[in-house]
Amino acid sequence: MRIIDRLFSCLVLFLAIAAVPVLPVHAAETCPFIGAQELAGAMPAVKWSLISNQDGRGCIYQAGRGDTMMLTVFRNPDKDRARELYTTFVKTLGERMPISAVSGIGDEGQGGTSAVDAQRQEASVVALSGDYILQISVYPIGRRADNTLLGPVTEAARVAIGHVSKTSERFGDCEWLTATDADGFLDKSTLQVQRTGAGSCMMFDREANTMVVAVIAISRDTVINMMKRTGPCKHVAIPELGGEAFGEHSCTKGNGNAVNIFVWKNGRQASILFAPVKPHPESGSVERLKAVAGRVYGKL
Repeated sequence: MRIIDRLFSCLVLFLAIAAVPVLPVHAAETCPFIGAQELAGAMPAVKWSLISNQDGRGCIYQAGRGDTMMLTVFRNPDKDRARELYTTFVKTLGERMPISAVSGIGDEGQGGTSAVDAQRQEASVVALSGDYILQISVYPIGRRADNTLLGPVTEAARVAIGHVSKTSERFGDCEWLTATDADGFLDKSTLQVQRTGAGSCMMFDREANTMVVAVIAISRDTVINMMKRTGPCKHVAIPELGGEAFGEHSCTKGNGNAVNIFVWKNGRQASILFAPVKPHPESGSVERLKAVAGRVYGKL
């Protein structure tokens, strides 16, 4: 169950953030886990441009030919949970490609490349270091992901693993959510509160019921367009939280038990998501989640 807790909560967070349209990134800042010169030294054959620093959780790069590199850091409450999640990551990676051990990266690491006939070419390394897991994946365009690419990816991982503690993730407190917000939604006796970045926090319990807040800068026009979009979820306006506030529930795709409320103020939008793993008294309940959304709205 520990593995499911962590995997599910991470997955919900990424999906929640991915569901919100993010403004284009210009003049990207540096990646906290590997500097530009260090990356060029590890991977001299490819010139990477940092397009997004994911608020301390990782970095996204692109190369001129269209290649993409994802560097992701996962922090865990303790070494036991990190070990469990690492084991799961290795198993999942092994299902996509042949993998083998790589040396000199943290406590241990595994890496590999996709098969010649794989639809999506990939070279990946996943490594464990104490409470942290690092994964670097490169997706080349128009060429094979082979050992010529895996070698430099491994060198980049050796550098980045030494800086994983720079992640902005932390456990125990959060500026957007408090334990009070879990009332009626999560089991407070097994509650975990996690700050996943300056604009995002989540809480989850032993059963992996999860509440997530993700805050982004976004224009009012974009929000209005979001309110008009059609999709697999039912929409409801929430005028008491502003003319730009709305909820989504009873989705026919994804987690049909989940409910998501969006509020906007001062050029920022907050997404407040409750995602139970199975039918729950508050499944799809916009009405109950409005109280949590109202507290988040007051902090924007």
